[in-house]
Amino acid sequence: MGDVTDPITLAAEVRALRLPRGGVVLVHCGMRRIGTVPGGPRTLLWALRQALGPGGTVVVPAQTAGNSLTSRAYRQATAGMTDAERARYEAAMPGFDRATTPSQGVGVFAETVRRHPAARRSNHPQTSFAAVGPASDEITRVHDLDCHLGERSPLGTLYRLGATVLMIGVEMDTCTALHLAEYRLHPPPPLMTFACFVIENGQRRQLRFEAPMLDDTDFRAAGNDLTEQPWARLGLVGSAPAHVLPMTATVDHATGWLARNREFISFVPA
Repeated sequence: MGDVTDPITLAAEVRALRLPRGGVVLVHCGMRRIGTVPGGPRTLLWALRQALGPGGTVVVPAQTAGNSLTSRAYRQATAGMTDAERARYEAAMPGFDRATTPSQGVGVFAETVRRHPAARRSNHPQTSFAAVGPASDEITRVHDLDCHLGERSPLGTLYRLGATVLMIGVEMDTCTALHLAEYRLHPPPPLMTFACFVIENGQRRQLRFEAPMLDDTDFRAAGNDLTEQPWARLGLVGSAPAHVLPMTATVDHATGWLARNREFISFVPA
């Protein structure tokens, strides 16, 4: 735990990041790195909205990695199970409902945004995003099932809107914007079959679909290279480093970096 940061100081630190007034900001955040803040993630959301102004929109990943029969989370949970035990585990997996299903593995700040009364959430059972602000409907409207994190997801919309990426107290390999760069590689990532569960008309059912195989194993190296670019800025929020990056430059640069440096897919499914 870091030192206590009062709300007024936190707001001043967020303003010092020089986020675009009225802009759209994709936030990845580790609250523990910030330290103790009265009000916790709600205070950080308030500070961000104060800095952005009434025209600004805060966006977060609201992913549900556990809703998958191929993910790392699923494999860890079912390791060592018999076929019968695995079948019972799968039968108990809840279906995704974008109004009620909590996010998983993306932190308490992201879940706070998802639960905000004015939040909108994209309708993807594995890689949804949530947003609060005037652009939230536009950002979350399109999220095709076969496009986890590509052009037909909120990331594609954020790129077209010229969003800003803000990484507070987290490593660059958690930056979801880097996945958009993967979709732009030539040749594109190969396809695989995904399986998950959804709630439709009050009933749980399984969905199976094909989508690109994504790989984040080189994201830390790619992300560290991004932070050294002249358009990347570094600030401090509480005790946490805060990287501020324009999304268009980030994705464009990452696409080139991956094209030059990625030699193979060491795939870990979503």
